[in-house]
Amino acid sequence: MADPTDFKEKQYAFAAHIRDPEHNPAPENIEDRRMAVYRDLFFNNLFNLLSSTFPVLRKIHSKEAWRNLIRQFMIQHQADTPYFLEVPQEFLKFLQDEYSGSDSDFPFLQELAHYEWIELELSVSTIENDLADIDPDGDLLAEVPVKSRLAYVLAYQYPVHQISPDFLPREPGDQTTYLTIFRKADDELGFMSLNPVTARLLQLLDENEERKSGREILTTLATEMNFADPDLLVAHGHEAMLEMKQSEIILGTLNPGTER
Repeated sequence: MADPTDFKEKQYAFAAHIRDPEHNPAPENIEDRRMAVYRDLFFNNLFNLLSSTFPVLRKIHSKEAWRNLIRQFMIQHQADTPYFLEVPQEFLKFLQDEYSGSDSDFPFLQELAHYEWIELELSVSTIENDLADIDPDGDLLAEVPVKSRLAYVLAYQYPVHQISPDFLPREPGDQTTYLTIFRKADDELGFMSLNPVTARLLQLLDENEERKSGREILTTLATEMNFADPDLLVAHGHEAMLEMKQSEIILGTLNPGTER
């Protein structure tokens, strides 16, 4: 009968070698040609998955630097999930919490990774909007506007949506970059740049437990900003809400008497 302790030790040795073959020998009595199949399969699966999830991150790194980053992830990170599609989130955790980095790293590395991961997270989300109590043609000023649950408001120090091999900022932007990424009813993903006012407007819509009307929310926003002409902000805010409704960031208005 096989010794279970010996079998477990071989499993650990096998996994350690797959993660870091340079510093961990393969288990004894296994032909290296066979081990190479597992080494390549494991690494290439990760390489392809992370390259497709973080395409800009991949493009701005040399192939060698990108491979080294993935190898460090394999060596250092202990994943909390067995699901393949959740590996990109584990990679993000690694970059945010464990990766020590170097002076040659891009200063926006973590922010860009988060921005690209959000796209995957939203595309596979099982969250749905309940449209039963929403009037898609409601008056956004007079009634209670409803923000889509599939619209995320994001804030970054760097203009992550503009980063490319031709644009690699070394310093944060002069102002915070606000963005929203959203998923439409047909599952198409969209992106929209926000300014501080529209970002705060979406936040207020999301937190509107008192069911204030669109006009009341915009008036509150004008007070917060100490805006000189509240009526002007209401007018501009209404235009912004209409544009966001066209993009399905705002779904419509809540039917009177609805409990949500």
